[in-house]
Amino acid sequence: MSGKARLAPEDLDPEKESLREEVRKLRKINAALMDRVERSSDMAGNAFAMFETAISLESKVRKRTVELEDALSRLATANADLAKAHAAADAMRMRLRDAIDSINEGFVLFDAEDKLVLFNEAYLGFWPEIADQVEEGMAFDAIAKLAAAQHRPPGSIVGPDRWVSDRLARHSVASGGHVQALADGRWVQVNELRTSEGGIVGIYTDITEVKAEDARNRARELAERNIVLQATLDNLSEGVCLFDAEGRLAAWNDALQRLLGLPADWGQGVSTHADLIAWCRGELGMQDDGCLDWRGDRRLGERIQRRVNIDSRCFEVRSNAMERGGQVIGFTDITDMLRAQASLQETAETLERRVAERTAELVEVNSRLEGEVAERRQVEAQLLEAKTVAERANLSKTSFLAAASHDLLQPLNAARLFVAALADRRLALPTRALVNQTSTALDSVEDLLEALLEISRLDAGAIQPEISNFLLDQLIETLRVEFAPMARSAGLELVVESGPAWVRSDIRLLRRILQNFVSNAVRYTQRGSVRVRCAVGSSHVRVSVSDTGPGIAPDNQLLIFEEFRRFDTRQGGKGLGLAIVKRASDMLRHPILLESMPGRGSTFSIDVPRGEPVQQDGGPTDSAGRDRSMRGLSVLVIDNERSIQSGMRTLLEGWGCRVTVTASYDEATANFPREKAPDVVLVDYHLNNGETGDETIDRLAVHFGMAVRAIMISADRGEELKARLDERGIPLLNKPVKPAQLRALLRTMTD
Repeated sequence: MSGKARLAPEDLDPEKESLREEVRKLRKINAALMDRVERSSDMAGNAFAMFETAISLESKVRKRTVELEDALSRLATANADLAKAHAAADAMRMRLRDAIDSINEGFVLFDAEDKLVLFNEAYLGFWPEIADQVEEGMAFDAIAKLAAAQHRPPGSIVGPDRWVSDRLARHSVASGGHVQALADGRWVQVNELRTSEGGIVGIYTDITEVKAEDARNRARELAERNIVLQATLDNLSEGVCLFDAEGRLAAWNDALQRLLGLPADWGQGVSTHADLIAWCRGELGMQDDGCLDWRGDRRLGERIQRRVNIDSRCFEVRSNAMERGGQVIGFTDITDMLRAQASLQETAETLERRVAERTAELVEVNSRLEGEVAERRQVEAQLLEAKTVAERANLSKTSFLAAASHDLLQPLNAARLFVAALADRRLALPTRALVNQTSTALDSVEDLLEALLEISRLDAGAIQPEISNFLLDQLIETLRVEFAPMARSAGLELVVESGPAWVRSDIRLLRRILQNFVSNAVRYTQRGSVRVRCAVGSSHVRVSVSDTGPGIAPDNQLLIFEEFRRFDTRQGGKGLGLAIVKRASDMLRHPILLESMPGRGSTFSIDVPRGEPVQQDGGPTDSAGRDRSMRGLSVLVIDNERSIQSGMRTLLEGWGCRVTVTASYDEATANFPREKAPDVVLVDYHLNNGETGDETIDRLAVHFGMAVRAIMISADRGEELKARLDERGIPLLNKPVKPAQLRALLRTMTD
């Protein structure tokens, strides 16, 4: 391409006219100047002035002449560019014409006024009768009228005006394609779309072969359907024949010829409905009561059904008119069915007689059974009454243990406080030994009471599982830390084989179950090891605790889960641990397994469902281990038991605390004015006159005008109280209070 910009022909024409206009002006100015010079020379005047004027005019003429020559040069260049543009346009038109002529489809273009602008030979090939009359500039409606008049497509033979009207309507919409039949049997698909200038471009495609292939496919499909229909008819046990609207035989099956005894060549020629009636009524003597009469000219006539006899055979005849004309007639041999019905009727009558006989026998037997049932009902009533009495007794025991827990633990709590206070003092060795023995005895009593209370709460339904997802290996690690010193002191090896595993259970109840497993294994094993394993399965994790102890005889393996069952009395224990395990596992629905042989140790296992990983919060910072003196700490004790007050005062004063003991809110406020609040309040949950510890804490906060740091002490181990106090951030210590726990909690609260 040249570096100059090409000017389109429409751009060159205005510039050419402008140059011509400028040349005319220059020529006019030049003529005026020359005329002025000639007139000036004829007049008398100053010769020098005339000379100066001539020089000035010559300069102007020379300048105008140069401008004229430049304009003429530009005009020549513009003419050359215009010629090139015209040549390029002609070349492009020729290429477009060649491209349109080279495509197989017919191409036609109409302008915004629906005048023919461009077409190819393929387009004319669809209209050979009017090809010599079609030319550029013709309107589309004129071409359509010519086609209807001379080409005569199938649609225009009956109504040419209507065909032209429909074709013009489709053409004006120009929103897609349609199929049109031609006079010579061809089919053409016309696709018309509107151009951006408002014209219409059309593509005409010959789809004759496609239509022919489609017709062949339809014919093939119809033939296949006829084959399937005939095969279906031939497999019917019922004789069927089908007549068209003119009464001609259209289809039948072999069963029809077999049932009616038709000739072998029947249906090979042009058989009709009349032929069938003549055979049935004439040859067979069938009395059909008009069931075979012609109804093929009726639309969906009523279905007619008759039962007829031919010799010793019985047939059921059904006749029905078809929707588009024609009739279907079916023949069914029901002779065997009627014989079977008669046989069944005879059998039914025989059975009725036998049933009547057996009924009489059963009535006699039933009368005897009624007496036995009455006796059984009387026994069941007695058993039910005994069960009710047992359940009431068990519930009474459970209720008594739950209700008496506070009174049972109160003196034990006081004794624990006094023993702890004695242990903190300097005592002679014999006295300290007695104190240690007393502490051990109290631990034994406390363990027994806690086990009894836990069993009573499980039986009463006071403990409800709180199911959650947690890491099993963290729980087992806490058991290792808890029992490692005990195993070491007994000369046993405690081995834990556990990896990260998420389970879904109640962490508190599962911990209690595993604690009992490990505790029993350490207690009853004299030498060897205790091994804790975790095996991860597809749906559960099996936790097993194995020992090298004496083992359990097979006939005792079910009995050890009962209360107070101990088969080795040389060791400690109350015989309640496995009873708690059984109740807790039943509540959680976690299966318990026991494998044991005398002299070969025991393995207790529990299957825990697998859980889903959850986001874990960071554990609380352990500040209880920091050794800070509690000397001078102001502690207010509120408890309605004088022995508890005395024991708590003795214990806390031994730690250096300033202790004030009271029995109620009124006594507490009498000892502590509004402006002087204690550092910590130890309050019992059950006080006098139905007042509870949390109510007392609320009243103290109002009295002091600020929140008080408080610790709740209670024998109530219910989850409801624990949850309510957790929501308020009040720590809870269960009775009997362990001094080490109380001391650690006080240090935590005063840090």
